Formats: sequence, C-alpha cells, structure tokens
Amino acid sequence: MSLGTSIAEIAALVGDPARENMLFALMDGRALTAGELAYAGRITPQTASMHLRKLTESRLLVVAKQGRHRYYRLASAEVARMLESIASVAVDAAPRFRPPSPKDHALRHARLCYDHLAGRLGVAFADALTARGILALGEDGGEVTETGTRFLTEFGIDLDRAARQKRCFCRICIDWTERRPHIAGAIGAALATRCFDLKWIERVKDSRAVTITASGRRGLAESFGLELAEMSQVNPRAASVQRIPPVPRQSAASAPMRQHPPASIAGATAGGRRPRR
Repeated sequence: MSLGTSIAEIAALVGDPARENMLFALMDGRALTAGELAYAGRITPQTASMHLRKLTESRLLVVAKQGRHRYYRLASAEVARMLESIASVAVDAAPRFRPPSPKDHALRHARLCYDHLAGRLGVAFADALTARGILALGEDGGEVTETGTRFLTEFGIDLDRAARQKRCFCRICIDWTERRPHIAGAIGAALATRCFDLKWIERVKDSRAVTITASGRRGLAESFGLELAEMSQVNPRAASVQRIPPVPRQSAASAPMRQHPPASIAGATAGGRRPRR
C-alpha cells in the first residue's frame, strides 16, 4: 500500500509531547497563532516554528495569513476525529495516577470536539435528540426525522444548508471521557453554533471546555428537557470564561417539547444521510 505520508510518520508527529499539546489546543476548531501554540506546547517560539512546519507539511495543519500574523488550524474534521480516537485509546491504556485537575473536570462536563459538543453535555444532547424522535441513528449513519425537521427548523437550524456541506450530514462518535456517543457531523456543528448564538454556552479561555450560562440552563431544560444545573458550574480555579463575539440572533424553538425519559444510543456510525422529509 502506497501512502503520501506514512502511518509511521503521522504517528511520530502526533506522538511528540509538544506537538500533541499544540494539536489538542486546536481541537475546539479555532485558529491560533504560532505564539499561542508555543504557549500550549510549553516550548519556545523558535521550537514551535519547527514543529508547525512539520505539521503543515504533513497536512495535519493548514495556515492562513492575515496581515502580519499567521493562523494555524486543524486541516480537516478527519484530523480532529483521528485525535479524538487516539484519546479514546489512551484512556483505555494502563492508568497512571494523576489527581484530576479543575481543567479536567471542566472538559469532562462540557467541551468542544472540533466543531461539535462533547463531554456530558454532548452525550446528554444525543440522548435527548434520540429519545424525542428528532434524530434516528443506525450503524451506517443518522438522519433527521419529520418531527426533527420541524423542531430543528423552529430552533433556528438551516437543515438545507447543513445538507449541502461537503461533509457527513449526521454521525456519532464515542466520547473519550464518557465512553458513550455524542452527535457529530454537520448537524452536531449546527447545534453547537446555535447554542453559541443563543448565548447558552460560552468558551473557557485557553481550553476546549465550555460553560453553560444561566439562560442556557433554562433554554436546554425548556427546549430539550435537559436538567444540567450542576454542569454549569466550572471550578473557580479553572480558566476564566471568554465571551464569544456577538452574532445575529435568530428565533429559538417556539415551544418546549414534552418531557420524555432519556434513551441510550447503540453503536458508533460512520456515514450520514439527508433529512427524511
């Protein structure tokens, strides 16, 4: 089998501790400067430049120039999925004793996995969407039901736009902290974006973690039946909250849905299908 970049080369690139920290710093989908990535990797700017050159040449990262600055981001959702899978395998490896830090606590509660929600919040979303018949998931992908089409449209998600994207429409991936599935693909990204737009969640500075706001607790409970009051509290020693820039707001779901018991999701899926009208 002939590959442009060998598996061994990719493994070596990801396996370096500094590059690992730099790559995972980009797992929230944002673009960062070389200086910010040097800080994340705990290395000097000169050393960071060498690492970033290797990562861009291997197409794990892409770089964009804006004025005097160069911004780096993960090259694709496939790279993010690879890193998340490695993290899942690492969790199952022989454990090393390390007391959980406040940042670990925040990441397990709610975080971004590239462009969609993960952690306890992401898993709770997946449970609610399937229990309420909004999404139908199978071994080969997921689709939005007729009920889900109406609900998500009222919630402010453009399903036609999501379906036109050059990516999987709806899929699930196993959460590396919860060991259960959360929603990914275009639908997962749209849900996360909508929660940011509504100011239901906010980024945590220098972290992939997100915190649930007071309005988010109310909105998630009314619209999705999620009782997440305990998940909105980030340990005060964790990084401070960084508000995202304001964006045009759209109408949220016109009325809350009836309460349903949570349902579990079986099996991870690899593909996705368009909404079922």
